[in-house]
Amino acid sequence: MGKGKLAKFADMETYENVFQYPYSVIDNVPFDMKGKWRDEYFKNQNPIVLELGCGKGEYTVELAKLYPQMNFIGVDIKGARMWTGATQALREGLKNVAFLRTNIEIIDRFFGEDEVQEIWLTFSDPQMKNPRKRLTSTYFMERYRKFLVDDGIIHLKTDSNFLFTYTTFMVDKNGLPLLYRTEDLYHDERIDEATRQILSIQTYYESMWIARGLNIKYMKWQLPRTGTLEEPDVEIELDDYRSYHRTKRSSLDKAK
Repeated sequence: MGKGKLAKFADMETYENVFQYPYSVIDNVPFDMKGKWRDEYFKNQNPIVLELGCGKGEYTVELAKLYPQMNFIGVDIKGARMWTGATQALREGLKNVAFLRTNIEIIDRFFGEDEVQEIWLTFSDPQMKNPRKRLTSTYFMERYRKFLVDDGIIHLKTDSNFLFTYTTFMVDKNGLPLLYRTEDLYHDERIDEATRQILSIQTYYESMWIARGLNIKYMKWQLPRTGTLEEPDVEIELDDYRSYHRTKRSSLDKAK
């Protein structure tokens, strides 16, 4: 029998690679390591990459293995899930991995200007009802700008046609430099071998979605530091499912 949530939370209180600052804790408390992750935690000057909404941390850990010359931080509010990746990183002695348990809505409180080079968004909740909650919305792009280097790279990997379409419109509306886009990641012959190695990392749920016959979509773009960002004003057909083996919540067919 696996550990329960309380046991996992107790473990993580002792983990040197986990920092827990949910909104209720950090509201009026400054994060002392903001702008100092390289000096105080990683002890190197290597690039920092965030995975926002990291879940169990599978992607964070596997990227860290592929790129030991880079630093990776998985961010999520679900601590019991994060325990899996944090535990694996400790057991395997991965010094270029950390985990931050917090609300992504306040992510800019934890990183200083130019402290992060890239962001990964892997299978984020499409948030079909609320644009401000989408991790690819201009609301979040403005937050990322506060700590992402100028023209830093953002990756989106998703099974959601709604989120992928919305993000495509958002990138196009704002003239953000699009580096790559595919609607069928695992059957796209344009991908070079090095890129395919990164993108072939599969989470538990991704494997199930692929087994269902769902196309995995991927795109990456650059986010310039300056320029006004605007939300796309377009209606998009909703996904006909919410998550694995579950139906969608809404009775609507489209949303902005």
